[in-house]
Amino acid sequence: MQKRSRSSTIAFYLSISPWLIGLVAFAILPMLISLVVSFTNWDLISSPQWVALKNYQRLLNDPTFHQSLKVTFLFTFLYVPLDLAGGLFLAMLVRPKLPGIGVFRSIFYLPVIFSGVAFVVVWMWMLNPDGGLVNLALGAFGIQGPRWLMDPNWSLPSLILMSFWGWGRSMVLFLGGLQAIPRDVYEAAEMDGAGKVRQFFKITLPLITPILFFNLVLSIISTFQTFTSAFVATNGGPLDSTLFLVLYIYRQAFQFFNMGYASALAWVLLLIILVFTLFVVRSQKFWVFYIGEEARG
Repeated sequence: MQKRSRSSTIAFYLSISPWLIGLVAFAILPMLISLVVSFTNWDLISSPQWVALKNYQRLLNDPTFHQSLKVTFLFTFLYVPLDLAGGLFLAMLVRPKLPGIGVFRSIFYLPVIFSGVAFVVVWMWMLNPDGGLVNLALGAFGIQGPRWLMDPNWSLPSLILMSFWGWGRSMVLFLGGLQAIPRDVYEAAEMDGAGKVRQFFKITLPLITPILFFNLVLSIISTFQTFTSAFVATNGGPLDSTLFLVLYIYRQAFQFFNMGYASALAWVLLLIILVFTLFVVRSQKFWVFYIGEEARG
């Protein structure tokens, strides 16, 4: 029996060995190397010079870092609630089992599978202040459209508008949660005289809180790592109005070749994401409801 158990264990580790090797070689090892590099001054050409905590001390007096942090936080706090609300709204729209509803579900989800660069280029054309579709549509109503990506006051809202393109990701998850709610729960509520609005807040919303929690964590993690749209559309924007932290890390690493400082910035970003994720995970016991169980943490 013990020999069979040992054989099963060996077979298990052999089965996962490709994934395990990839995890160590392409995730854990580079992270450990970047941690060591963050305590050095290295330009990729000369030998690294140990500087201890100087890269982290530099963060405190770096106004560009403070600006990138401000942009990243502002974008996250504005976009995450809109992403959750928009995804849930789309899921509610395509929830009914109507003829051809699958086509609309596919249309709403299709942008998610497009290349990030491709959809950014499309939006750059739409938001072009001279002849772009958005300004042409506004002009039809007598409204003078802004310069969007070229205006420091509108560049960040423009990126938020562009990000609505990805609502299909959260929509699919919400749709799965909505379809899992038993129909007889709604029928019982209707018999008690509950209207659609009351059903939404008393039945639908509480029962999809696990999906809401999952989408919230995914949205926070992905939004803090925003890069493609800012890099392709604005490359930091006028007056660094769209200089996200990941974009600043890229500049320090691959434009200025300050690999040590870039690694320190990356670890600060990891710490920020970790803190926010842990906060959301710990808070779930106050608002996440699991069917058949008591609210748990």
